Amino acid sequence: MSAMTPTFIILLTFTISSFVRCVDDVNNRPIIGILMQELNPYMSSRYSHYNAYIAASYVKLIEGSGARVAPIWIGRNQSYYRNIMKQINGILWPGGSAPFKNSKGYADAGDTIYKIAKKMNDKGDYFPIFGICLGFELLTYVTDVSNRTKHRTPCSADDIALPLEFTNGYKSSKMFADASADIKNILATKSVTVNSHHFCVTQNDLKRSNIFNEFRILSVNHDKEENEFISSLESVNYPFYGLQFHPEKNLYEWKIGHGYPHSANAVRIAQYFGNFFVSEARKNCHTFSSEQEEISSLIYNYKPTYTGLNDLRFVQCYFFK
Repeated sequence: MSAMTPTFIILLTFTISSFVRCVDDVNNRPIIGILMQELNPYMSSRYSHYNAYIAASYVKLIEGSGARVAPIWIGRNQSYYRNIMKQINGILWPGGSAPFKNSKGYADAGDTIYKIAKKMNDKGDYFPIFGICLGFELLTYVTDVSNRTKHRTPCSADDIALPLEFTNGYKSSKMFADASADIKNILATKSVTVNSHHFCVTQNDLKRSNIFNEFRILSVNHDKEENEFISSLESVNYPFYGLQFHPEKNLYEWKIGHGYPHSANAVRIAQYFGNFFVSEARKNCHTFSSEQEEISSLIYNYKPTYTGLNDLRFVQCYFFK
């Protein structure tokens, strides 16, 4: 066998090194999947030629924290989700209004992703999930693996920004262990967490569904009628996290009349949560099999639409057929 030429060695080294994600177990080129969801009736009436969307504020939250985004399709088979999850470094489930009972929709995709992610983590393959608002609710929904019980409680928590009411032990949680004293103080004393939901998940809901012991409850809040609900939690056994509130709105949503805080403190806590999840994704070393496959999978292949003109809460959305 002839010796490899220096040029070939250089090219081979470049090709391999360009897809080695982790150095000292840290991935400095993370790619996070964001799950699409079906359009609600109001959106469908204005963008009827599309089947799914992702609000651009979630994409910006991830990109602003030093990661790239790959859109994750709904309505695909299990092999699709297994394959894409072997190549990305975590998944974000965004907020919205998708129903949990739609066949082959947001909740079905989330259920499949959850089961695959559990198996990955059980085998030592660290794969985080981050749910925001509806995604937070989805996390508790799919954790009830036997029934997927619709256990949410109707509540009045729309268009209000609140400080967090931390529970005992939150400081030792993964989500808040590395938060500075200043960040924790802002969260506990300032109205910087945006709530935009008509359903809540309560501690009694989790107990009734027999999944209370699956989570560490990190904070609670009270709605406009003083009903208590869970506002942040994390899985006891897996790197799965949920926020009932919306950090991305502090940074990127500007619709007037919805109580979105844009103060310097509100921006700081939004950046904290984005940075936290990306730091979790940096612990995963998955990579695409080729540069071309990676490039073709990224959100850059799609153009955001300015949806604020159509009276949507989102300034921009990515739409998918």
